[in-house]
Amino acid sequence: MNSPTRQLHDEEEDDQGEVFLDDSDIIDEVAIDEEDLPDADDDDDMDDSMHIFTGHSGELYAVSCSPTDPLLVATGGGDDKGFLWKIGLGDWASELKGHKDSVSSLAFSSDGQLLASGGLDGLVQIWDASSGNHKCVLEGPDEGIEWVRWHPKGHLVLAGSEDKSVWMWNADKGAYLNSFTGHEASVTCGDFTPDGKTICTGSDDASLRIWNPKSGENIHVVRGHPYHTDGLTCLALSSDSTLAISGSKDNSVHIVNITSGRAFLVTEVVSSLASHSDSVECVELAPSSPWAATGGLDQKLIIWDLQHSLPRATCEHKDGVTCVAWLGASRYVATGCVDGKVRLWDSLSGDCIRTFSGHADAIQSLSISASQDYLVSGSSDGTARVFEIAEFK
Repeated sequence: MNSPTRQLHDEEEDDQGEVFLDDSDIIDEVAIDEEDLPDADDDDDMDDSMHIFTGHSGELYAVSCSPTDPLLVATGGGDDKGFLWKIGLGDWASELKGHKDSVSSLAFSSDGQLLASGGLDGLVQIWDASSGNHKCVLEGPDEGIEWVRWHPKGHLVLAGSEDKSVWMWNADKGAYLNSFTGHEASVTCGDFTPDGKTICTGSDDASLRIWNPKSGENIHVVRGHPYHTDGLTCLALSSDSTLAISGSKDNSVHIVNITSGRAFLVTEVVSSLASHSDSVECVELAPSSPWAATGGLDQKLIIWDLQHSLPRATCEHKDGVTCVAWLGASRYVATGCVDGKVRLWDSLSGDCIRTFSGHADAIQSLSISASQDYLVSGSSDGTARVFEIAEFK
């Protein structure tokens, strides 16, 4: 026996047969811009993060994970604020008050006890990492702080400034120790060598300088042909403290032997192979192999074999690559991109093995948790997001 609905449907088919529309049936035409139509693979609404930190009211510039506490994260941004917060504990955050301009850089001491924050107000602030209590203010530079780094074996802080100078302090005593002058433009990158015996700094003046931390002496200057022709943007130092690899706005990557100052050009050696065609924004050395990862505004991540000065893999993105981070001693490397995506790459094959969505604007900073279970990203969208990466150890 037919249901009433089925019976009605059968009667309609008997009455009308096949139905056709002609021009007289058109009521109105609506113009649609194809750009307004969603893509079939549009994943803008997807959020792969397991924790979102929303304490900032402006874009984030810096993210740093504690080297000892697997859940502790520091973030700084354009709202002149820093925060200490913990992954998975959404109700706990400690605001780092004191900067009068954007918090542009953050770094934990190697023992995880202290946090240094550098601001565009020219100040470096020191904080107790476990409590968030303010320890001291380190003054000296006349302009904004570009970066802060810690000595690998103690509580000495190094900072580079837009005023062309580099400063070093004792954070435990809040005392000035030394300043390093000679660069002719903003000091955009720098660090202690892993053995703590040397300081290397790169500048917008297209030079690399090597310093003696104790005396302040400028041991060597690397500049001119065949080195960079435009400002340095990033710098990484080898674990044996012998090599510096630098990236520049001139699209090139160079390796310098910092024990002798002798320079040779990676992309000159492999000029027949693909390399960066726009500003190199980030560089990081692999902890467990003689490889380096560089990211550029040409939308590429390049994995370099430093022993042979050859690119192992070129990984294409949809927009500029702003930051890069190796996942511990694994074969995987993470990139942050202007398109708001965080991607994981297999450095052996060059394949993208995971894309993390969630951010609505450019990624500015990446950091890996001490346990290597989490990847934390800071974005121009004003949030930090935490993504689970334990499966890629």
